[in-house]
Amino acid sequence: MVKVGIIGATGYAGAEIVRLLMGHKDAEIVWYGSRSFIDQKYSDIYGNMFKLVDAKCMDDNMDELAKAVDVIFTATPQGLCASLVNDDILSKVKIIDLSADFRLKDVKIYEQWYKLEHKSPQYIEEAVYGLCEINRGKIKNARILANPGCYTTTSILTAYPLVKEGLIDPNTLIVDALSGVSGAGRGAKIANLYCEVNESAKPYGVANHRHTPEIEEQLGYAAGKEIRINFTPHLAPMNRGILATEYATLVKKDGKLPTYEEVRAAYEKYYANEKFIRLLDKDVYPETRWVETSNFVDIGFKIDERTGRIIMMGALDNLVKGAAGQAVQNMNIMFGLPEDEGLMFAPCFP
Repeated sequence: MVKVGIIGATGYAGAEIVRLLMGHKDAEIVWYGSRSFIDQKYSDIYGNMFKLVDAKCMDDNMDELAKAVDVIFTATPQGLCASLVNDDILSKVKIIDLSADFRLKDVKIYEQWYKLEHKSPQYIEEAVYGLCEINRGKIKNARILANPGCYTTTSILTAYPLVKEGLIDPNTLIVDALSGVSGAGRGAKIANLYCEVNESAKPYGVANHRHTPEIEEQLGYAAGKEIRINFTPHLAPMNRGILATEYATLVKKDGKLPTYEEVRAAYEKYYANEKFIRLLDKDVYPETRWVETSNFVDIGFKIDERTGRIIMMGALDNLVKGAAGQAVQNMNIMFGLPEDEGLMFAPCFP
């Protein structure tokens, strides 16, 4: 039985980790960490856990937590995990960090985009980027795991096979993505109030969203070179979900565009055996409602022969595959457990 501690257990992503691990036969939560709700019953904060979780919330003392558990999930704002982790902790426990503290390999880029001084840059190089379908081999032996976020997971997985196989010019990639409001976290913000969000949709972080360099870095590894993309996120009036629509110029071979079958073969090459990636049939496109509350990613595409471009589309649940589900999937890989343990359930609809 893997003993689990969660720092940030009362945020949306932390609460989703709790929900998922309730159905995990090989994991036990022993520490519900929450600086804001110390000594309060967890079920008083989340009523859905009434008579399911009797524990009280504890603090975020990572040194003490490392003595009690095998793995720590940090579902916290940027900067906290980096300020807490040290050599002694990493000698005792594995860390799965849901923030961006260890996702980017260049500390200067992190500090530029997140406007924070990195408190433990010495661990950046060893941290493994936890995109399970791409980095599974590295994840197995990781001590510190940088769990990708929702926008990046969708954007990268949707384009990765075509970048890797050289079927698109990655420097022409444009990503437009919609997110549910839960992606902004549980903190009270005027921009996320019901009347501000309902019956409206808006772009934000235009040309400067902090997930841009993360998408560029990971797809750059696939391309074998540095790339530059346009990424524009949008807030949509829904609780959950990410829908990314991506556009890129196809690379011609002998003067001809790749066919549907060739593009499909590229996706099949990388994802045919991936349990949590569902490649949709021809002319069927992803919808957030068909992945809600699940760990699945739905991917579809359409070749536009008139423009020589391809439209790639991906959808996932931002709190599951985009956060907590991917974190649990990473934990399973790190501890040699079945990768789908605690995660194999159908999406919820309606």
